[in-house]
Amino acid sequence: MDQYTAGIVLTGTEIKSIRSGKASISESFCEFNENAELFIINMHIDEYSHGGYINHRTKGDRKLLLQRKELRKLYKEVQNVGLTIVPLRVFLNDRGLAKVLISLAKGKKIHDKRETIKDRDNKRNLDRIKKSFRN
Repeated sequence: MDQYTAGIVLTGTEIKSIRSGKASISESFCEFNENAELFIINMHIDEYSHGGYINHRTKGDRKLLLQRKELRKLYKEVQNVGLTIVPLRVFLNDRGLAKVLISLAKGKKIHDKRETIKDRDNKRNLDRIKKSFRN
C-alpha cells in the first residue's frame, strides 16, 4: 500500500500546538476540492494556551502539500477506483516541520461490518460473564 508524507499549511498558533503534542486525527479524512487541491478534514488542533485573541479554529480544513505528480496519482485513484485517503499519523520531521503520513484505503463492505459488530458483541458478552464470576 502506498504511503505519502505530506506537509500541512498551518498558522503560527497551530504549529505551536502541534509541537506541544495537542493534535488529533482520530476522525479525520482527506478530500480533494474543486481545484484538485488536497485537504485534511476534521483534524483537531487544540488552541494554543498563550495564543491570545489571534488563536486558530480547533477543527478545520487544512491544505496538504504534495508534489504535483503524487497529487495527480491520488486524484486518479480516488476518482476511478473509489479509494479513500486517510491520515495515519501526524509528526514533526527533523527540521521541526509538521507532516502527515497519508495512505489510500478501501472501505469495508457490509459483510465485513457485520463481522466486526458480531465480534464486538461477543467480546462484550464474554466480559460480562467474566465480571459476574469475579463477584
